[in-house]
Amino acid sequence: MKIGIMGGTFDPIHLGHLATAEAVRELFMLDEILFIPAARPPHKLGRTVTDERHRLEMTNLATRSNKFFKVSDMELKRTGLSYTFDTMTELHKIFGSATELFFIIGADSLVDLSKWHAARELVDKCHFIATTRHGVDVDFSAVKNYFGSAAREHIHCVTTPGLEISSTDIREKVRLGRSIKYLVPEAVEEYILREELYL
Repeated sequence: MKIGIMGGTFDPIHLGHLATAEAVRELFMLDEILFIPAARPPHKLGRTVTDERHRLEMTNLATRSNKFFKVSDMELKRTGLSYTFDTMTELHKIFGSATELFFIIGADSLVDLSKWHAARELVDKCHFIATTRHGVDVDFSAVKNYFGSAAREHIHCVTTPGLEISSTDIREKVRLGRSIKYLVPEAVEEYILREELYL
């Protein structure tokens, strides 16, 4: 199998996440995309993150209409920080070592990949798909030099639909009482308003 992994706090999940995941699924002919809400991302320590039950439920609501999209709460169940290396190790145990894992990240995150926990082992363990938008040029030469031959085999850069949507902006719009329609799936919008999130 070929499984795409879409990680993040999903606070909230939005149409940009979904459009990117679907584009990557088709481009790499993946069998499914697994959305994994993060519990305690190392790069967001000290920041307030919405309760995990809300983020998990919004992710379930957002992905339910796509038969290729699945959701896992594995990081929410695990104690400690949410390291990608630990998640990929656990996924290989679940699906078997023959399954290829494709971790989907933004191009900006790829620039800092060498600083991730167990970065070299991680690149050996799975593929990275760095997504960027038309007209956005990111210099990956330092990344390719750092990881060497592993980068040529396991790091892929692709252009995906340029939906200019951010979770930060969505939270701010809700706080200000502005519309978030067409930024998140309708079910997610209804959930946010019903649960009075981000106020």
